[in-house]
Amino acid sequence: MPLTFTLDPAVTPALRDGVLDLWTDVSNAGGAVGFVAPVDRERIRPELVKHLTAMAEGRHRLLVGHDEHGEVAATAFFAFNTHRLMTHWVWLYTVMVHPRHQGKGYGRDLMAAAADAARGFDGIEAVRLSCRGGLGLERFYASCGYKEVGRVPAAIRVAPGDDRDDITLLLPLV
Repeated sequence: MPLTFTLDPAVTPALRDGVLDLWTDVSNAGGAVGFVAPVDRERIRPELVKHLTAMAEGRHRLLVGHDEHGEVAATAFFAFNTHRLMTHWVWLYTVMVHPRHQGKGYGRDLMAAAADAARGFDGIEAVRLSCRGGLGLERFYASCGYKEVGRVPAAIRVAPGDDRDDITLLLPLV
């Protein structure tokens, strides 16, 4: 059953807790979403609060995918640029699909919904994202139409002796 996507959902306690649980579960399953397992909700909560604050200030927007049970199953946050020379593109952050839904095509669905949402943003011509090397994520994003436009070797230190490339990808919308 496909996910139901909502842009700018009402931030209720259920949504907040659902995103927090998703972020925790994705991190603990090895997902490259800013944390390294093991991690608990309290470690992630301050980062979620930063995203929610940015949403309240109009600097971020949230795309959420709910499964057939109404549970938060996928997310992506859009971050708008404040630099006057870069307002024609947005960043896509914290792109997640719950591990129990892996292999169902929901990642592609999320990326397509994100591109469709960005096309509706006034003046936005492209979406940029970055990912952690070593997991094959750049191949997934390339299959969704993104092109690698930059790579900083060993910029992400996952653990001592485990440095990964920081890969920047771009999806033109026009």
